[in-house]
Amino acid sequence: MEQPKRALVSVSNKQGLDIFVRGLTDLGFEILSTGGTRRFLEDAGIPVVDVASYTEFPEMMDGRVKTLHPRVHGGILGRPTLESDAAAMSEHGIIPIQLVVVNLYPFEETIAKPDVSIPEAIEQIDIGGPSMVRSAAKNHAHVGIVTCPSQYAAVLQSLQNGSFNDISRRKLAAAAFELTASYDQAIARYMAAITSDANGNSVWPATFSPLLKLESSLRYGENPHQKAAFYVESSPHPTSLACATKLNGKELSYNNLMDLDAARAIVADFSEPASCIIKHTNPCGCAVATDLSAAFTNAYAGDPVSAFGSIVGFNRTVDEATAEVMCEPGRFIEAVIAPGYDPAALEILTTRPKWKKNVRLMQVQFTTSGRGAADYRRVSGGLLVQDRDDKFQDNSEWTIATKRQPSTTEAADLRFAWAVCRHVKSNAIVFAKDNMLLGAGAGQMSRLDSSFIAAMKAGDRATGGVVASDAFFPFRDGVDEAAKAGIRAVIQPGGSRNDKEVIAACDEHDMTMIFTGRRHFRH
Repeated sequence: MEQPKRALVSVSNKQGLDIFVRGLTDLGFEILSTGGTRRFLEDAGIPVVDVASYTEFPEMMDGRVKTLHPRVHGGILGRPTLESDAAAMSEHGIIPIQLVVVNLYPFEETIAKPDVSIPEAIEQIDIGGPSMVRSAAKNHAHVGIVTCPSQYAAVLQSLQNGSFNDISRRKLAAAAFELTASYDQAIARYMAAITSDANGNSVWPATFSPLLKLESSLRYGENPHQKAAFYVESSPHPTSLACATKLNGKELSYNNLMDLDAARAIVADFSEPASCIIKHTNPCGCAVATDLSAAFTNAYAGDPVSAFGSIVGFNRTVDEATAEVMCEPGRFIEAVIAPGYDPAALEILTTRPKWKKNVRLMQVQFTTSGRGAADYRRVSGGLLVQDRDDKFQDNSEWTIATKRQPSTTEAADLRFAWAVCRHVKSNAIVFAKDNMLLGAGAGQMSRLDSSFIAAMKAGDRATGGVVASDAFFPFRDGVDEAAKAGIRAVIQPGGSRNDKEVIAACDEHDMTMIFTGRRHFRH
């Protein structure tokens, strides 16, 4: 008589579990289970054998110890085709287990919650789960390991049609080891983050192995001869590009994704309705206004020539009026990212000529959380890691360095220009007026060159405007050029040995200048 097949089921995420396990019982599987999973299956009317009754050892320590038992791991690790293993299993009353269905305590979801305590986080470190997963994955020649609800349908179908074979189990084992590696890395990162040195400073981990999963293969990279792919973190923040949803449009490219992330970051810095126009990760237009359509109109007017083939960002749900303005003749927009789209706006943006199925419409959450995460930059042979420069601006320590105080209008424009400036590649110079970007000098080797470019872009519109610089002016020449363009107010970090010379230049031109005390290099 054929021995019954057995499946050990112990999961935290019970999505779709009842359907899957009922399918296993229909195939003749006997189900072993523990604690909450056992009760869930019993409530669904599925017959279950309690692991504690099988091991003859009760759960203890609030469930911390339940599956860490030789009868459990012997059943998973045992090789029934090996005479010595079969003899040991028989001697100790160990039954072979053919399928292990396990997912882990929600550690990453727990630590993502605001105000989670360290003891709460530590309690969500799974011990028995990873042990069973690794045991089953190691013995995948005899045992299938299922670690995610998304695998249920395919596994059940292959069991039903008899195609659950060595290749199937090997693929599941690979996914299982990826899961445990990611899980351990999340714990290691968390422990490093809550560990401080004697001075209270956080300690970088001794090793760093980010684990990312493939989201999509891209047509190519920055250029057609470069292969590319998009990988995402295991638990990305909901405001990140990894969690954005494409509602319409063509396939996303490498450059699209880079520019969409830049657009998302800029508009997220403003509380007022804001729009930005991105080219090559730099803003060629940006504005805030009382309504979104005005913000877009002003942003696009900042540099209409550069806006051709651009990425547009919004920090409000796109309404019908804004959609109408975007679709005006002569505009060529590659993609849009926003927290949402009104039904009327979505209708316009997916039916108008040149838009239809072409323009990519992306939707992503905008919240005040999720800032200050680590930023990674690959260099040959290594990885540079730093805190992301995306914390909200604090003007409590700003100082007015000049004789003249800024007017109310100038102060507002200076705050706007400073917010935009940190998103522009260094050396960054930003000309602005009336909460609108007039011209940006980006990525130049000389700050003076950036000033020339910003002044050229702004033209006569710069008269009465303001200038922001991501780092201090090393000499007065940058201020002199701004004054020639008609600029009336300056905002910069300060801290140069030539600060007195720069302040004197501002006073000579009857300009006002604010020192922020914070630099925003962006390489």
